[in-house]
Amino acid sequence: MRRLLLCLLFLAGCTPMQWTRDGAVPPTEALEQDSASCRQQAWREAQYRAWAYGPYWGPAFMRRDAFGRTFTAWPYGHAPYPFYADPAFEEARLADFCMRAKGYELVPVEKPAAKAPG
Repeated sequence: MRRLLLCLLFLAGCTPMQWTRDGAVPPTEALEQDSASCRQQAWREAQYRAWAYGPYWGPAFMRRDAFGRTFTAWPYGHAPYPFYADPAFEEARLADFCMRAKGYELVPVEKPAAKAPG
């Protein structure tokens, strides 16, 4: 049973996807231009956020212990924003958001109809 579930999950992850706008595939030039623009903006923002919120540079607070000594504490553990520390995750999320903001939708590619023999 587990193998069947694993196989179904694997096959569902292999579904080819494409961006569409208003229910139709846009011209290749427009799609490539919008996609490239979104990827560049996402890369810049992800690199900035990865530096600003990394595990060693993240938001820290100065606290005092019972003896009055100050120390630095993280608000939610050692990595308060775990996905901000990895630019690849953040870049993919931001590029997807940018494309959706431009009116695109990510849908599975439909298979071409099989021709009848003869």
